[in-house]
Amino acid sequence: MAFKTTKKLIAMRQSGAGLIAVATLLLAGCASDPSLLGNGMNVTVSDPARLTRSGFLTDYARLKPTRWGEGLECWQESNLDARRYSKIMVSRIVVSFAPSSNKSAEQTIDPSDIKVLTDYFHAALVRSLKADMEIVDQPGPGVAVLRVALTDLVPTTVGDSVAGTLIPYAFIVEAGSGTATGRPAGSTPYLGETGMEMQFRDGVTGSVLAECRDTEIGRKYAADIDAGAATAAKTWASGYLNSFQSWSYAKNAFDKWSVLIARRVGQLRANPE
Repeated sequence: MAFKTTKKLIAMRQSGAGLIAVATLLLAGCASDPSLLGNGMNVTVSDPARLTRSGFLTDYARLKPTRWGEGLECWQESNLDARRYSKIMVSRIVVSFAPSSNKSAEQTIDPSDIKVLTDYFHAALVRSLKADMEIVDQPGPGVAVLRVALTDLVPTTVGDSVAGTLIPYAFIVEAGSGTATGRPAGSTPYLGETGMEMQFRDGVTGSVLAECRDTEIGRKYAADIDAGAATAAKTWASGYLNSFQSWSYAKNAFDKWSVLIARRVGQLRANPE
């Protein structure tokens, strides 16, 4: 048994060493060729301990973890027939500043940043949903209205990320700090996070069809060894670079949610449950 354990540890160390080597090469070349990096989908991770309850949704008690949502909690009407809806209206995204239990009420955000972020998320949702549904700007028959609230926007504290990187051997401490402090693995206390609450309504009656929520945490050291060295290294490099930009993790979360929601809408329209 001891022999097998030792072999496993050696294999893990070799995989980690190979990952860091490939990631280092990616970091060296990404400035001139951004395509070397991944799409950021795996750079954030859901944190159920930070889910919000802003009052934007109608029934938080019905929200349950989903098999498809990588951490999203959702509910939908039992008689929902998504085939009735061939069009979707993505409403203007709103932002709630009600402080959650784990954040200081003194958190402030530049209003211009809010517009950039909500515009980005709106565009990401439209881009993902239009593959399966017609995008419209007015409610009506056959229209599902998508309403979204960002409920806990927290920028990355870039100065802390830079300071941590400059400290010798800080990588080892930081890489394990998420798990040690009850946060997702690969995250650190100064990284950004964003909460989201989402609602689908009928475009005629206004009745609620489904609701979801999630909170995504940035990961400075994010990699999936099982995905293969190249893919894992891209994820690692993306997470590392994003830790030096205030809102990159929020945008990663927006991209992730947009893809997941569009995929789920497509599944329900093709095969209602």
